[in-house]
Amino acid sequence: MQLRYNFRVYPTPGQQIELARAFGCARVVFNDAVRLRRQAREQGLPYVSDAELSRQVITGAKTTPERAWLGEVSAVVLQQALADLNTAYRNFFASVTGKRNGREVAPPRFRSRKGNRQAIRFTKNSRFKVLDDGRLRLPKIGDLVVRWSRTLPSDPSSVAIIKDAAGRYFASFVVQSTDEPLPELDSEVGIDLGLTHFAVLSDGTKVTAAKFLRRAARKLKRLQQALARKQPGSSNRRKAVVKVARAHARVADTRRDWQHKLSTTLIRENQAVYVEDLCVAGLGRTRLAKSVHDAAWAGFTAMLEYKAARYGRTFARVDRFFPSTRRCSDCGRINEKMTLNVRAWDCPCGAAHDRDVNAALNVLAAGQADNGNDRGAQVRPGLVPAPRGEAVTHPDAARSTRSVAGISVLQGGEDVNVGTSPTT
Repeated sequence: MQLRYNFRVYPTPGQQIELARAFGCARVVFNDAVRLRRQAREQGLPYVSDAELSRQVITGAKTTPERAWLGEVSAVVLQQALADLNTAYRNFFASVTGKRNGREVAPPRFRSRKGNRQAIRFTKNSRFKVLDDGRLRLPKIGDLVVRWSRTLPSDPSSVAIIKDAAGRYFASFVVQSTDEPLPELDSEVGIDLGLTHFAVLSDGTKVTAAKFLRRAARKLKRLQQALARKQPGSSNRRKAVVKVARAHARVADTRRDWQHKLSTTLIRENQAVYVEDLCVAGLGRTRLAKSVHDAAWAGFTAMLEYKAARYGRTFARVDRFFPSTRRCSDCGRINEKMTLNVRAWDCPCGAAHDRDVNAALNVLAAGQADNGNDRGAQVRPGLVPAPRGEAVTHPDAARSTRSVAGISVLQGGEDVNVGTSPTT
């Protein structure tokens, strides 16, 4: 399994200038390649291949006075910018032709020099190296100071240097990690995700939603108001932008750390974890959009999925159309739709349910039913044609039609249910 490890780096002022130059060169190469392919399409010319694109926007461009400064940065950085563009085009073509699932992917756009996030990537061909003293040596940039929080499990295959909107620099290593199976357990859990309680487990445990964005709303409002009062293009406005970005980064980092701790606990304490497949994109367009984005369900379920694969656990998603809330976990009866303010309800079978706990129990049962076969076969039986003897009409009867009143009338014959029908 490939994993990504992020560490904070602290470049010197001179290294920051070199990194800014590398960011700019990678952006220019990317935009030149996008422009070249767009012009070829508008003029009706053949699609520019990857090799021809590299020859024109990198190799040939370095020999021109307008792009001679591309030689001041590592060639691997420029090649990886083109690799990102080619990947974007392949995803776009696969989406257009229907080979890619999910929402449609738009064609690549130009990168802006005013973007809040900049990134470049170095592969093994660039000969980057982690020195014995812990510094990261990058070609034509120098040795960067890295704040190591843990050791890498193996030699990295690539490293990306990222500058975020808050002005922080990170080194993101891609490493090949081996699976570390945990001891098998007998416990399994179903999770119902919500807003009041972030997660309700099938054993009755309720995890209160932290609501990091809501708690920081007052400070964010004050910083946004201060930003709005600054003169556009001034130094004070740039400083205010960084302050707002740092406040948002603090919220995102705190939320991510909290979700990592919760997901690790769930994976370590349960052999199987089942969650409901929520339509986060659709819920993000409702009046609860701010709370939905603050909860970050998609990021949390992604953590559960990759940690389960790494530690030998079972993770599965239950169909989003499964009526987990309205279904009685005792008798299986499906009740009418309930509004959000109904937090508890009674089933005619006599069972009293907490809305969220009942949903978590149903998610657990549905997940166990769909994943109970170790060979991956379908557990639930499919549709089977009815036996011939159970047909309502005689096998040798003529084809029937449907009358206006809804009573089946045989052509040239007699309906077997006419004598018992109250409408005859």
